[in-house]
Amino acid sequence: MATIEMYSKTTCPYCFRANDLLRGKGVEPTIYNIDAGGPKREEMIQRSGRMTVPQIFIDGQHVGGCDDLFALERAGKLDAMLAA
Repeated sequence: MATIEMYSKTTCPYCFRANDLLRGKGVEPTIYNIDAGGPKREEMIQRSGRMTVPQIFIDGQHVGGCDDLFALERAGKLDAMLAA
């Protein structure tokens, strides 16, 4: 099973949607809460080049945000990435 990391905020509806999709596939992502900013927020920006949440990584590869994750699902590519 792949390692999933997600940078998130507690009140972000897109973060909830992404997390629900992943958990529905039997995957428990590691969640980095960046509500207060700090080093994890800076790490997210460095890794993804983006400032919005969620930012999702599968086995260290940046896949983007919620819309990007759902696009992978619609294209039939997400399951293969999660199984790697």
